[in-house]
Amino acid sequence: MKRPLKIGLLSPYSSIYPFYAAHLTAGILLGMNLDPFRQNQVQFIPAYTKLGSAASTQEAANKLIFFDQIDILSGLISYQSIPDLIPTIDNHRKMGFFFDMGEYIPYFNHLSPEIFYSSQQIWQTQYALGNWAYKEYGDTGMMVMPLYESGYHLSNAFRHGAGDAGSKQMLNHIFPNKTGDWGQTELDVFFADVKKYAPAYVHAIFTGKQSSTFLTAWRASEFYKNIPLLVAENMVYDDVLYDVAHLDFELYATVSWNYDSEDVRNREFVKKFETKGGQKANIFGLLGYETGLALNAVRPQLDKQDWDGAKALLRKESIRGPRGERNFYPQSGFSLPITDVVRIKTTTNKIYKTVVSQGNGLKFDSANFKAIHEGCLSGWQNPYMCI
Repeated sequence: MKRPLKIGLLSPYSSIYPFYAAHLTAGILLGMNLDPFRQNQVQFIPAYTKLGSAASTQEAANKLIFFDQIDILSGLISYQSIPDLIPTIDNHRKMGFFFDMGEYIPYFNHLSPEIFYSSQQIWQTQYALGNWAYKEYGDTGMMVMPLYESGYHLSNAFRHGAGDAGSKQMLNHIFPNKTGDWGQTELDVFFADVKKYAPAYVHAIFTGKQSSTFLTAWRASEFYKNIPLLVAENMVYDDVLYDVAHLDFELYATVSWNYDSEDVRNREFVKKFETKGGQKANIFGLLGYETGLALNAVRPQLDKQDWDGAKALLRKESIRGPRGERNFYPQSGFSLPITDVVRIKTTTNKIYKTVVSQGNGLKFDSANFKAIHEGCLSGWQNPYMCI
């Protein structure tokens, strides 16, 4: 009997999405046309990486490679961990196929021919949102976020998107707490700044319960009807919006994946995931599914354990998935994502998402890459939302 394909899964802790790993693996199997509950061709071996620091990630990777003898090293990682992983992966010629939310732009000085990425690319939607915001509302927007969210490339990507459209000014308001709760005092200071500076729009970047706390406070404020609110993509996931839908909200965001898209590949993914998994399709299932499509495309090579052949194909080939064309090797130039600018309106019983524009992506040979990196030299090592 042929042994299963062994995939090691680096798994940091996320209090915000504790079941992300199950959704990733279900998506991978569905993309490979395998039944998540009735298959023996693929074996996942998880390894806990705590909050995803470089040291914890390296320790777990060593265990998976040396002790568990995995074929593919995968899992949710931060690009900050990649420099430590590359020597081990390169020396043992393992295939790395990692997931990330897109909180950082890929580091082009830390690439390996053995490593591939399935990314949500939130930084791309942030760039597109900033670009659209200036064209729609003019200059002098205000960004608001806690210290945790400010430690990634998200705010800088938004700033550069607005700057490329013509913006000369951008206000910042950063809540002081890194991961803890902030209270009315911090909100009062923020609202005082809004009143003082009267920004053309406010762009909010929050995660988890803090998203709901901020949205509730904004809805109750005097500014709700007078200043447009733009939010990061993760703040318009349905599970976040359900918590505040009863407030009858209106806000704007850019998204890299539209659940309601009528594209035949998207409807196929949603139907497969919800029929087999019994849960609503989500971004983690999607990222896994796209990876599964890629692995399925090189299935003959994987079945023969022709790892070099599989990697050679993945370096130059792309797949057509729920989000359109996708490729997974940075040096070949990631396909530009289709980014929708959406207006979100909520009621007690319904969330409405209407596409109002198409966003502009940032090409991978853009000079902005270096500028965004250098504008946010962060020590944050944990993957986004792994807190």
